[in-house]
Amino acid sequence: MRARFAILIALVLSALPLAAQDRATLVADSVAIAGDNRLVADGGVEVFFRGARLRAARIVYDRGTDRLLINGPIMLEDGGQTVVFADQADLRADLTEGILQSARVVLNQQLQLAANEVQRIGGRYTQLGRTVASSCKICEGDPTPLWEIRASRVVHDQLERQLYFDNAQLRLGGVPVFYLPRLRMPDPTLDRANGFLFPTARATSRLGYGLKLPYFLALGPRRDITLTPYFTSKGARTVELRYREAFRTGQITLNGAVSFDDLRPGRRRGYVEATGAFTLPRNFQLSFRGQVVSDPAYLLDYGISDADRLDSRIEITRTRRNEHVSARIIAFNSIREGDINANLPSLVTDLTFHRRFSGGPLGGEGGFRFQTHTHRRASDVAVDSDGDTIGDGRDVARLSARVDWRRSWTMTNGIEATLAAEGAADLYAIRQDLLFAGSTTRLHAAVAAELRWPWMKAGRGGVAHLIEPVLQIVATPSDTENLPNEDSVLVEFDQGNLFALDRFPGSDAVERGFRANLGLSYTRHDPQGWTLGLSLGRVLRDNDLGQFSTASGLNGAQSDWLGAAQLTLPAGLALTTRAIFDDGFDLTKSETRLDLAGEKLAVAASYVWVTADPVENRSLPISELTFDTSYDFDSGWTGKLSGRYDLESDRGTIAGLGLEYRNECMAVDLSLSRRFTSSTSVQPTTDFSLSVDLIGFGGSTAAGPSRVCRR
Repeated sequence: MRARFAILIALVLSALPLAAQDRATLVADSVAIAGDNRLVADGGVEVFFRGARLRAARIVYDRGTDRLLINGPIMLEDGGQTVVFADQADLRADLTEGILQSARVVLNQQLQLAANEVQRIGGRYTQLGRTVASSCKICEGDPTPLWEIRASRVVHDQLERQLYFDNAQLRLGGVPVFYLPRLRMPDPTLDRANGFLFPTARATSRLGYGLKLPYFLALGPRRDITLTPYFTSKGARTVELRYREAFRTGQITLNGAVSFDDLRPGRRRGYVEATGAFTLPRNFQLSFRGQVVSDPAYLLDYGISDADRLDSRIEITRTRRNEHVSARIIAFNSIREGDINANLPSLVTDLTFHRRFSGGPLGGEGGFRFQTHTHRRASDVAVDSDGDTIGDGRDVARLSARVDWRRSWTMTNGIEATLAAEGAADLYAIRQDLLFAGSTTRLHAAVAAELRWPWMKAGRGGVAHLIEPVLQIVATPSDTENLPNEDSVLVEFDQGNLFALDRFPGSDAVERGFRANLGLSYTRHDPQGWTLGLSLGRVLRDNDLGQFSTASGLNGAQSDWLGAAQLTLPAGLALTTRAIFDDGFDLTKSETRLDLAGEKLAVAASYVWVTADPVENRSLPISELTFDTSYDFDSGWTGKLSGRYDLESDRGTIAGLGLEYRNECMAVDLSLSRRFTSSTSVQPTTDFSLSVDLIGFGGSTAAGPSRVCRR
């Protein structure tokens, strides 16, 4: 019969020193005492001591030398994230010092260090002679890891969580590629440590070949800084900086770079961006972002961003049930070709208070919104690049209040009837405008009645059909406005606002006149997992007030038709299309999107066509195709392909190609992109980037799927 003993008392009385009493436990199949000084444990031996755990086939404790002679297989866990495997060992009784033969050290279940001999020193250091370190899985038929570091000696400092390599040699697929006489790297349990990070290679047609070598410096538990020098073959010299600091209630991040290159000889180029987010009392949230750039092409030249209009802002918000409060200040700076910042609203402020509440004796639900808005242009008089006057540097301040109410009833025949109403008052103060200068008050109101009659039918096999006709009548004043429209020039006509009381996206314009909104939708739900939705709608007006542009599809006494379709299939395929067309089926605007999320293939593609419209500052139609695809190959490889093609001008605008490899021990990201567009400040550019990360050191990138061994 297998006898397992928990013999703490036996150890305390007959073996372990007094300092170890009440701290050690031994469990084994059999335990015997040989002579006066030796205790022998055989079969499934386990020792628990001060958080450490030792497993072995046989342990002999010599009280005279206070040492353990251990036969394997041996597994020693230190109570943290270090595990040692060995064949034989000679250790002190407290497991803090000694030698292990034919040993393997595993850190954080990731990085493995194998050596013929491992020495434990002072319970803090683990020293390995002639070591092979890797986090890669090896197979019986292919014992060479994807990467490995060979060293004459490795010391692991468990307190500082650092690894020190002597005569380190990096091998890829067994081939030596790099040598360093001394190398220090963090162990996998350490997220932040001073030192160099893995480099990134980048090559562009404008800057040439270059290498980024970031250096991370921890400034304490809450702050750190990363400095990245970047030198290229065409003489560009750059230093990038990232500073981060965490506070009790939030965090800030500062990014920036300074560059000298031949693209703008003799000029210092660069950018600065600061972001932050904090939690304030009473559940308010504070966020801010600041952006400054030296010239319009810098962000694109150095692959930082493709933004062409920068906004710096500070915002305070709070969102609760039935309430939203926000206040913000925004400073805009355009780096788009043809834009003159003095003519654009460069400083904007907004304050919004929005609350929903019960309709009280009227029933239903009501809402109240109070808002202030200002925007200011830097110039007093707007001029073009030649200095000719083209308008005024209009500054606007607005104070708005709006109330709304909505209530629905369901009749006995299944018809859903809804009444809705809203009223708004706006006070405008306008300066530096030839047509609209002065103070203006605007009052606006709308009432609506809506009928929805859903018809549902159950078909064979559990198929469900739903048809819903909708009629909405809206009445608002028809008087014309005498206000500049700056925030509602671009209007979208879609399923989301077909039955809206006001289709303008901003506050400067409101939809007026008596109108009927008509719609019909059909939905088919199939138990096999696919769904089809179709909808058709139109707006009829008693009078054309000329409020909307041609491209919106809402102009005229009768709007264009709005048609939409959605198809969802169980294989992860979704197709969505929306089209606006007139009675002759001539398109005004159309958009089609295809999404596929399969096990291996993912596709996101769209096609957009919009007619030309001078009101929307578009002299030519837009006809553009975009796509973004990825495919997961076997063994951790992923291919990516993306692009944007302008069918109107018959040329590409952006193209991208990428290849990524990720497994349990390595991540490789290779990308190639080409930007075809050009302007006076931005030139066509080809960009190549390569980054390699050896997983298993410090807070490196997350591991991918493990290598699969083939028989």
